Amino acid sequence: MTTSPPAPGRLIACLCAEWCGACRDWRPLFDAVVARHPAARVAWIDIEDEAELMGDVEVETFPTLLIVDLAGGGAQVRFFGPLLPHAQTLARLLESLDAPGGPEQAVPPDVQ
Repeated sequence: MTTSPPAPGRLIACLCAEWCGACRDWRPLFDAVVARHPAARVAWIDIEDEAELMGDVEVETFPTLLIVDLAGGGAQVRFFGPLLPHAQTLARLLESLDAPGGPEQAVPPDVQ
């Protein structure tokens, strides 16, 4: 697992597997997009190497993205699910979450 220093605001985590070719190809694009969000804490998590972090959360499709807003000692999951490994798709998602009244997503109970 690689992470950036802790920061208030947002966690952007990519849940992947080392054996996944799409994940390996996605990594430099993911890094480039999240670099434009310096206030966010960023994590690249290999779910097989870091299985203890996953608990009961099931990841069936790679790459899967988890975005959590961290505020006031709490955490609100803003997005959890597979994402097409395209830089523009991630950039648009992050922009939409930053917009006033950004989208809310129903989150599975095992992720909350």
